[in-house]
Amino acid sequence: MMQEYDIIVLGTGLKECVLSGLMSLSGKKVLHIDKNPYYGGESASISPLEELYKKFKVAGPCQSMGLGKEWHVDLVPKFFLANGQLVKILMHTEVTCYLDFKVIEGSYVYKAGKVHKVPATEEDTNTSDLMGMFDKRRFRKLMLFSHNFDERHPRTYHDVEPTKTTTRDLFCRFDLGLDVMEVIGHAIALHGSDSYLDQPCVDTIRRITLYSDSLSQHKTSPYLYPVYGLGELPQGFARLSAEYGGTFLLNRAVDEIVMDNGKVTAVKSEGKLYRCKQLICDPSYVPHHVRKVGRVIRVICLLNHPVKNTHEAHSCQIIIPQTQLNRKSDIYISVVSYAHNVASDGMYIATVSTTAETSDPEKEVQPGLDLLEPIMQKFVSVSNLLVPKNDGKRSQVFVSCSYDATSHFETECEDIMDLYRRITGDELLRGSKRHQSYTSDDD
Repeated sequence: MMQEYDIIVLGTGLKECVLSGLMSLSGKKVLHIDKNPYYGGESASISPLEELYKKFKVAGPCQSMGLGKEWHVDLVPKFFLANGQLVKILMHTEVTCYLDFKVIEGSYVYKAGKVHKVPATEEDTNTSDLMGMFDKRRFRKLMLFSHNFDERHPRTYHDVEPTKTTTRDLFCRFDLGLDVMEVIGHAIALHGSDSYLDQPCVDTIRRITLYSDSLSQHKTSPYLYPVYGLGELPQGFARLSAEYGGTFLLNRAVDEIVMDNGKVTAVKSEGKLYRCKQLICDPSYVPHHVRKVGRVIRVICLLNHPVKNTHEAHSCQIIIPQTQLNRKSDIYISVVSYAHNVASDGMYIATVSTTAETSDPEKEVQPGLDLLEPIMQKFVSVSNLLVPKNDGKRSQVFVSCSYDATSHFETECEDIMDLYRRITGDELLRGSKRHQSYTSDDD
């Protein structure tokens, strides 16, 4: 085995595998090491079901759960926006050929103790009980404004200054009531708290456009999810890396990251030294390079029924906006099922997640759990939200952030693109030997 590499990647989480694939694709010599015997790291998909019970030290599973091998349970479940950055990366690298997707059946928002469908069509808007008749008209006007808005053409601004006008002022111009503001801000623009209201409105307009563009492709919801779960994703990018010469070592302990004058030079694994110019890793490999900025609670729930008030949906997303529960951050619920080949026939997997704000995070997510009852089994995890202390340019050690509480991939994609920019000095999705035509159209 060759002992010298351009880049060594530690951990096979989604972000690490995406970057490993992209680096191999660009001609770099990549070595990928993981201390675990499986792909996925913190974002792994656990199968068979017995392994999930073992991981959380819970007795079971009982026979009514069906065959263990039919289950693939994501530890960090997230949906793709159909027109989002991760889908663009998948198309850019052609990793789509390793994956199969299904559309999530519905997007819902919690209001006054009940789950409501987020309007996906004109008919949905007309029949929605989320807002009154006049609010519906204002809602349509803002959605139309966002649809026609183009940053390159100031004539589409209509006296809004996108980098100066706050989102609160934008909403006031359309005379939106609080209910409509909440639906647009949290269930469509996917802001996790209300801090966005006092930020320039351009970011919210972009988010509304992304949601609308994603929705226009599939009608029922803007979200996609892979058949057999998210575990297929890291493996797809690992195949891409291997196809372009990347080397993988699973189940290998990392003894030491060798630094010289503050810069990475090698990784020592099980007594062997592997030299490198750059290192990419998740926070677990470099505890001294990261700092804690919060905690995330996730409760994985196994159900034998669809969630109430979701029109018997086999899959959906539910968002509980912060203001509904007097919180600082939203609560997210993602629901998938046997329809995605991730559970036994008739079974569902629902995960409730949020950023913990108290010393009793399980109590914080109780309103989300109440929507899922009866729950056959739940698995609770509370993890630290870790971010790198610096940009890694001096040490050439580039660390990904922990996965946040959201039930979609957009923040994770921002992290991937930021890492790529810092590692290469270039923008991701700009030119590729695999997909030149796609990226030139995109530019």
